[in-house]
Amino acid sequence: MNRRTMFKTLAATVGIGGVGGVVATRRRGRNPYYEGPVSDHFDGVRFFNPEGKPPKGFRDLMRWRFGPTPAAWPETVAVIPAKPATRIDDLTVTMVGHATLLVQMAGLNILTDPFWSDRASPVRFAGPTRIAPPGIAFADLPPIDLILLSHNHYDHLDIDTLHRVQAVHAPQVITLLGNDTLIAPTGLQTQAIDWGESTDFGPLQVHGVPSHHWSARGMGDRSMALWGGFVLTGPVGALLFIGDTGFDEGRPYQGLQRFGPLRLAILPIGAYAPRWFMQDQHQNPDEAVRGFKLLGAAHAIGHHWGTIQLTDEAREAPRDALSEGLKRHGVAPERFRAMAPGDSWAIPSI
Repeated sequence: MNRRTMFKTLAATVGIGGVGGVVATRRRGRNPYYEGPVSDHFDGVRFFNPEGKPPKGFRDLMRWRFGPTPAAWPETVAVIPAKPATRIDDLTVTMVGHATLLVQMAGLNILTDPFWSDRASPVRFAGPTRIAPPGIAFADLPPIDLILLSHNHYDHLDIDTLHRVQAVHAPQVITLLGNDTLIAPTGLQTQAIDWGESTDFGPLQVHGVPSHHWSARGMGDRSMALWGGFVLTGPVGALLFIGDTGFDEGRPYQGLQRFGPLRLAILPIGAYAPRWFMQDQHQNPDEAVRGFKLLGAAHAIGHHWGTIQLTDEAREAPRDALSEGLKRHGVAPERFRAMAPGDSWAIPSI
C-alpha cells in the first residue's frame, strides 16, 4: 500500500484529521452519543485518558503522510478456516482476524469486535482492505450469545457485520458508554457500561476496564464515545480483552489483579509504526509483553495484526517482534501466542 492510499484509508478508518469539525462540536458543547455526569475521564462532552496523551493532530498526520514509505504487504494470504464446536464448557479461543476472536467459555459463545467485511471503512469502495480471509466462515459460526465491543473505530465497530450477526444470532452486546447509540440501528440488544462498572451475563460477570486510546467515526466526533477493555470472570477463570491501547507507562495493566489470577489476556500487538506517531495509542509487541508481565496472567493472545494494513510495519513484523520480546523478558513462547486467522487454542488451566 503506498503512502497516499494509506493516508486516505487510515483517515477514513479512524477519523484522523477532522480538526475543524472537532473544534466546531466543542463550541456547540454537544455530544451526539452520550449524556452523563462529568467524571475523571469525561469532561461533559468528551472522554479522555486520565494522565495520558491525546491522539496526534493534523500536522503530525501530515508529517507521517510525507514520511518514509510503509512496508509492502501481500495482496492476500492463505487461511484454512476453523470449524468450531457448538459449545465448549471450558475455554477455547479461535482467531477470526484483526481484533475479532471467538471466545468459547463456560458454555457461552462470545465474539470480540466482530469484523467480517472486506474493508474497515465508512464506505465500501475505499478503505483498508482485508488481505486474510476470516478464520471462521460466517456460516460456520456457532450460536453467538454475546458480543464485546471495545470502541467505535471502523476496524472494531463494523456496522455491516453487526447487522449480519443480529439477523442470524441476535446476541446481546456489551460495550462502553456512547457506543450503544451507534449500534442501535442494528436492532441488537445493547448495554453500555463505564470503566469500573460490571454486569452479569449468564454465569459470567463482565467488567469494564480502562485502556489508553480514543474514538471517532467522522470528522467531528473525536472521543465522544468511550473506549476500553473487558474482564470476564466466572467458573472457568478470568479473561481480559483489550481491543486497542497504548502502553501509557503501564497504566492500563494496573489494578486488574483485583479480579484474581487471569487465565488469559487478549492483547493488541500491531499497528504501531512509526513509533513517534503511534506509540501513545498503539502499544508495540515488546510493550504487550511488559503488560502481560504486569498483569501476572498465565497465558496471552496477540491480536490486531496481519489482517488489514493500518500503519507502516510489515505484516509479519508484530509476530516476529513478539517472539523477540518474549525472549528478552524471559517469557516462554507457549504462554503468549500471536494467533493467525483460523488458529484455535484450548487455553490451559492455571
